[in-house]
Amino acid sequence: MRIPTKAKRLRVYTGEMDRHGSHALADVIVEEAARRGLAGATVLRGMSGFGANSRVKSDKILVLSQDLPMVIEIVDAEEKIREFLEWLDSVMQEGMITLADVEVIAYRHKDGGKD
Repeated sequence: MRIPTKAKRLRVYTGEMDRHGSHALADVIVEEAARRGLAGATVLRGMSGFGANSRVKSDKILVLSQDLPMVIEIVDAEEKIREFLEWLDSVMQEGMITLADVEVIAYRHKDGGKD
């Protein structure tokens, strides 16, 4: 798979307790991205943060938060990202979605291939 040098980075900010039906929202997003053939997705679990409700959630509290912040990142061609955004908007109940221009320097698999 090739990604154009000029691509888009989609970031989805959510919480680890956010759901879509009975499944974790982050898992649903990653699975749908794979199903659609996007270049890849990464889920990052935050140590602390807050969102629109301004409630700080942290892993430093004596009783560990069970709703730490999550960021899902996907980089691919603009057309593929924009198509994915239509689906994503339908499953997001809360959180934030951002889109930024990125320059892809390298995208390789372990065998050293460039596609």
